[in-house]
This record gives sequence, C-alpha cells and structure tokens, in this order.
Amino acid sequence: MYFNTGLVLGVYEKQPDNEGMCLTEAAAAFDRSISGKLSEMLTISGPPLKKGKSRIFFGLHQDFPSVVVVGLGKSGTGVCGKENWDNCKESIRAAVSAGCRQLQDLEVAHVEVDPCGDGQSAAEGAVLGLFEYDEFKTKKKVRVTAQPYGSVDSAAWQKGVLYGDGQNLARQLMEAPANHITPTAFANTIEQKLSPFAHNVAVHKRPQSWIESEQMGAFLSVSKGSEEPPVFLELHYKGSLDSAQPPLVLVGKGITFDSGGISLKPSSGMDAMRADMGGAATVCAALVTAAALKLPINIIGLAPLCENMPSGKANKPGDVVRAKNGKTIQVDNTDAEGRLVLADALCYAHSFKPRAIINAATLTGAVDVALGSAAAGVFTNSDWLWERLQKASIITGDRVWRMPLFQHYTKQITECALADLNNVGKYSGACTAAAFLREFVTADHWAHLDIAGVMTNKDEIPYLRKGMSGRPTRTLVEFAVGLASEP
Repeated sequence: MYFNTGLVLGVYEKQPDNEGMCLTEAAAAFDRSISGKLSEMLTISGPPLKKGKSRIFFGLHQDFPSVVVVGLGKSGTGVCGKENWDNCKESIRAAVSAGCRQLQDLEVAHVEVDPCGDGQSAAEGAVLGLFEYDEFKTKKKVRVTAQPYGSVDSAAWQKGVLYGDGQNLARQLMEAPANHITPTAFANTIEQKLSPFAHNVAVHKRPQSWIESEQMGAFLSVSKGSEEPPVFLELHYKGSLDSAQPPLVLVGKGITFDSGGISLKPSSGMDAMRADMGGAATVCAALVTAAALKLPINIIGLAPLCENMPSGKANKPGDVVRAKNGKTIQVDNTDAEGRLVLADALCYAHSFKPRAIINAATLTGAVDVALGSAAAGVFTNSDWLWERLQKASIITGDRVWRMPLFQHYTKQITECALADLNNVGKYSGACTAAAFLREFVTADHWAHLDIAGVMTNKDEIPYLRKGMSGRPTRTLVEFAVGLASEP
C-alpha cells in the first residue's frame, strides 16, 4: 500500500456573484483545519474544476496523505424537467465515484467521502463506482472501504450503501459466467443473501415437478432444451405488520443463458447473453434490499429460471404450447423465449391478489433501438403505477420512459395460424412483446419494464464501470420505499 487513507472532497463551480471558491461544508471545514492550504492549492494548480473533473493533492494533511477534490457543477440545481432526473444527485454520484476510483488506482484501501450535502447519493456513488467484477482474475483491484467524512446523516449514508449494494448484487449475478450462475446456483445465491432476514422472509426453490404440477407449459417448453434443470424461485418478504396487506409482486425473466434455441443467435456478442436473467437479478436484488431496509410492506418475488438451448428436445419453430391460463401459443421464433417464461409467471402472480405486479425483463433488442441506454421502457395499464415508477426514477437517476400498449399491437399477436397467440409480431418488437404479456394479465395495476437497452454500461453512466449495469434495481427499491410510505 502506498497510502493507507484518502479523502474525497467536493467543490462547486464559481457563481458569477461570488469571487471565492465554493467549497462544500465538509471541504470548507477541512480547508480551515489546514489554514486555507486546500483553496490555495486549487487556485494555483489550474483552472476552476468543472463538473465531473478531479484533482489530486498529496501531503496536505497527515491523516490523509492523498486528497482528491471533485467538481460538483453548479450548486443549488435540482430536478431537471428536460432530463427527468435530479441534477444535483447525479452530479454527486458521478463526482464521488470518480474520486474514489482515482484513489483506488493508487491502491488506497480506505477512503473517507464528503457527503456533499446528500449522504445517500454520495454513498451510492462510492459503492457503485468502486464495484468491479474480477471474481476469476488472478490480479484483483484493491478492495476499498468507504465511509463518510465529517458530520453526516448516518442513516442517509447507510441507506445509500444498501441501495448501491443492491444494484451491485444484480451486477454480480448478471456478470457471472453462465456455467457458474445456473438456475440452481442463482436460486442458492439469493437464498444465501436473504438468510440474515430469515425471520420475515420465505424462500421456495420450486423444482421441475412443481412447475409441471402448476401446468406452466410455456415455461417448460423453453427449459426442456437444456440439460440444466429449471427452478421457479419464489420469495416472500413479510415486512408489513398486517399479514393480510396485498403484496407488491415483482416478476423477473430468469434466462441464465440465452443461445436463442433452435432460432440460434449469431455467435458475435452471444457471451453477453449470460445476463439475460437481468430481470430476475434486478427483481431479486430489489427484494433483498427491501428486506435490508426493513420496509413495512409485503413483497413477493418470482423468477422463472432456466436456460434457452438448442437440442433434440428443444422447442422448434412452429411448435404449439399451452400456458398456465390455458391459452395456446405458436412458437414461431424460439429466441422470443422470455415472454414464454414470463407468461406463466404472470399467471401465477395473480394468485396472490397483488396490490400491483411489476415484471422486468431483458426482453427485446427493439427497446434498445428505441431508447438506447438512457431509460428502461415501461408498458403499463395503470397511470397510478406509472406516476410512482417515474417519480422513483427521477430520484435514483435510473430513468424510465413510458411506451404504448395500444390494441394496434395486440392484433399482430392474436392473428395466428395454429394457436390463440403467436410469440412474435411482424414489427415494433418491444410493443408487440408487451402486447403478448398483457394477454396473461388481468390485474388493474401491472407494469412491464423492458430493460434490454439498459443491460450493459459502456461509459454512459459515469458512476458505473464498463460491464453489466444492474439497472434498474435502485428504481425498483425506491418505488417500493414510496409504496411502503403510502396508507
């Protein structure tokens, strides 16, 4: 180790009416403790720090051999109507993340972080920014512990840590190779993560025999092509004192590897399909986080887990299968398998008389074409649900965008030669996929999140490294927090 402890401090851009530098409260206190040396060094070391940029100083303080100052942009910014997020929170996440990474690169093992006036966002920036999946690498990055510097709302900081840890759990599951995260291994991992909350959490790892007894023919038609046995993971979090309170049901597509089946995908980029269980990963991670936060709400998580593989037993284009609700489906494309496993899970979700159903799935490349990685596409039959999801996403910065659920798209799915429904439409892939799912929903409050476009991060989100993103876990958690606070 070159330096044992580092410090990350924030500075705002100069205001026109302010000659001096605009340090945060914690940075100003640090500056006073070293007789103004920090502001002096900032002045002589270059132009004023812009948003997201950083500068490192050595030897300013005996307790902190290295100090990184990060630019927070303009002070006093808030929710931006054009961007649909809180500029201040996003700036803090990005700046803290950049500072922590700079110190990690110097092999600093312990970092103290300026809360920058929002301890939760600062903690999220630190925890998300420092995550790197290097499980199978011999040379690993230094593990950094981060804690708040100066006077801080410790509850807000801890909440941010839990939000960040939740998203990192989803990232870890999505990034892991498919031979290590099989349906069985996925279920075991989640069971282990929930073990500290065993007093109000029940975990059911339903085997193939149970899936057959529930007549989930669509799900079984996908899983039968693989040697890996399917698992229907069912999680119950009982956070409400009223056990009869209708639960929020979260459903996640859990294809632990998607080859496309007989409708085989191109080999280029197929390795990324280890993350085709991103829906299940984000939904289960959100439930783990809700349990850690002790939310006073009942939540049920459902994840149909299997692989989609080509074999002599696999679905063939043109096959007809029967879903749990009795509807028959013509499988014209075996690579449109996510909607098949979700169909049966959505039918099952209704048995809990839910307050609302939200499903998440890396469902279509078409949503990536429409929205890119800017936002997850939301298809919903409920304005009530949409308003709360959007409100949550503005707070987390992990945005959602409403997409159409017109009858126009249903027609493409129901005009079918051999069965009640076809599993593919002719165009508008994201919208026809949502229309297909709606055929298995009778609840008044249902939302489908197509998260294929936000599955990975290149450099779009500055506080996430390149790789699987774990989005939109924090938005699901924030939604649950909001729902728990409603009467």
